[in-house]
Amino acid sequence: MGPQRRGPFSFEHMQRATKIVATLGPSSSDPDTLSQLVAAGIDVVRLNFSHGTPDDHRARLDVLRNAMRTHGRTVGVMADLQGPKIRVGKFAGSKVLLKPGQPFILDAECKLGDSQRVGLDYPELVGDVEAGDVLLLDDGRIVMDVVRVDGHEIHCVVRHGGELSNNKGINKQGGGLSAPALTAKDMEDIRTAAELGVDYVAVSFPKSGDDMRQARQLLQAAGSEAMTIAKIERVEAIANLDDILEASDGVMVARGDLAVEVGDAAVPALQKRIIRAAREANRFAITATQMMESMIHSPVPTRAEVSDVANAVLDGTDAVMLSAETAAGEYPVHTVESMVRICVEAEKSQEVSLDTHFLDRVFTRIDQSIAMAALFTAYHLKVKAIAALTESGSTALWMSRLNCGVPVYALTPEIKTRYKVSILRGVNPLLIRYIGHNRDELLREAESELILAGAVQPGDLIVLTIGEPIGQPGGTNTLKLVKVGEHRPAH
Repeated sequence: MGPQRRGPFSFEHMQRATKIVATLGPSSSDPDTLSQLVAAGIDVVRLNFSHGTPDDHRARLDVLRNAMRTHGRTVGVMADLQGPKIRVGKFAGSKVLLKPGQPFILDAECKLGDSQRVGLDYPELVGDVEAGDVLLLDDGRIVMDVVRVDGHEIHCVVRHGGELSNNKGINKQGGGLSAPALTAKDMEDIRTAAELGVDYVAVSFPKSGDDMRQARQLLQAAGSEAMTIAKIERVEAIANLDDILEASDGVMVARGDLAVEVGDAAVPALQKRIIRAAREANRFAITATQMMESMIHSPVPTRAEVSDVANAVLDGTDAVMLSAETAAGEYPVHTVESMVRICVEAEKSQEVSLDTHFLDRVFTRIDQSIAMAALFTAYHLKVKAIAALTESGSTALWMSRLNCGVPVYALTPEIKTRYKVSILRGVNPLLIRYIGHNRDELLREAESELILAGAVQPGDLIVLTIGEPIGQPGGTNTLKLVKVGEHRPAH
């Protein structure tokens, strides 16, 4: 049996459909802060494998699991792979000041840089660029025009200058860098993620579905059933979006590197397109990067940040993600609390017009048809809740792709499934312990769990989906309308 849910806050979190992903780091790894974050409403934690050791991640997960037990909440775990490091090397004085118009060389064989040149962590860059290309350094703060490539040297002229320090990233405007999505470090980190038992693995800089298929094969070889998330941050990924979606369980709109490659003005429309495509492909979507950036140092967000988070909610994103705000910021708990308020308010303004979404859809599977019928019935009868008894979580996933205005509760005896559905918009995971073949006993336990969670009261009408015979994954084939508290054993 799962932990007892304490107090009313558990139900309050269930009233928010959009999920919140929080990155763990120095600001959020102590037991008190992490406990407050769980109580504040985080749904998934992100372990950033660009920083920290496997032991660091393991220690954070131990603290997280204690906090989950304390508060009776389900919080999924995402491992975010570093991906290829396309960066400048180090400077003798740790940084230089570059001025517009000055020549500057990116030199693959330079050991310590100065005001004229700097080395490369990614020496293959010399084969990826040519005269006329535009390079963007430090997230686009510094812009250089490539004049010529000479052996191991890329000769540039600074267009937009500024301070350039050690190990800052390099992007090529318009994309076209050949670095593979999965590095040797990523492959090792996949094994670590499998050992830690994470629920999701995010792959940085995938260019095609093949990158995602390789990640899944490596995970499976390491004994992990973790779901895969493609971070959409390359121009090539936009062109191959359908293939990437087919090969992944979800996508992340990684707006930082994406903005550098495609231009910042193109990102809002791309964000809407990616989220829409993900929902249509029955995949989940996470919106990330600089959502509440000012709250790294401020206890209140800017109006622009409030609008940004609200618009991601209105776009239909499954989750909004915090990076440095919770990993290294001064106000990690304030930030999550602010994000919760914004999500709840944005969701209140969303129109629910379910019928139009059914007109152009064809359902060929029985279980998917039952899921859609449950949404349709719940919407028109204005029931209190949809209870999906699910082994694999697929029924809950399909239900979460359309908004019927009624919360979905995924009741599952599978602990892994409970964590996997924690990222799905509008889906609340509940663990049921019943394992057997008596439908009436199972339905009674489902009702008592919903009452215990504060989701329903005796007399409420709910839509319930179940597979018969009971206990077979992928077998949802029954829809029932149930008045809570009136269920009687069959004679």
